[in-house]
Amino acid sequence: MKSFIHRYATPLTTGLFAVSTISGVALFFHWQGGWFHSMHEWLSMVLLLPFAFHVWKNWNSLVGYLRRRTLLIPLLLSVVVAVPFAMSSGNGGGKRGGNPAFRAAGLLTQAPLSALAPVLKTTPDALLATLRDRGYSVDSADMTLASVASTAGKEPMAVLGEVMPKGGDRPPR
Repeated sequence: MKSFIHRYATPLTTGLFAVSTISGVALFFHWQGGWFHSMHEWLSMVLLLPFAFHVWKNWNSLVGYLRRRTLLIPLLLSVVVAVPFAMSSGNGGGKRGGNPAFRAAGLLTQAPLSALAPVLKTTPDALLATLRDRGYSVDSADMTLASVASTAGKEPMAVLGEVMPKGGDRPPR
């Protein structure tokens, strides 16, 4: 294992960092987000293991940086730069951030089915029938997709995806 770590920790960290960098730049400039989003998330998580190996392999050097206090300033600077970004996204800092499409979809899952149906180019009765045909327990058009999904043990966005029109005028049945 030690031989593997010494041989591959830095090359794996470098390779996965390059992939994370390319996908991150593509996401930043909104280039083919569908291609890069999942890759960026998952391979950035995979990067954690070679990074840990790299830290282990170079532990003595890191301790030297700590003793000379040359690691402390870059770490603190990184946190100081990261905090405003973290506070400005989502609900942190009182602002509403994030992709407007995801926020809108979240609102749709909270709307009563009677109000959601016209948005989906259908009637409340047809929407209830579609949900029931797909095996969901639906009592009334006053329910929301979030409550329907919760009862079924599914994510609201998945249920929304199931009832959204797929290029036609009506949700698929």
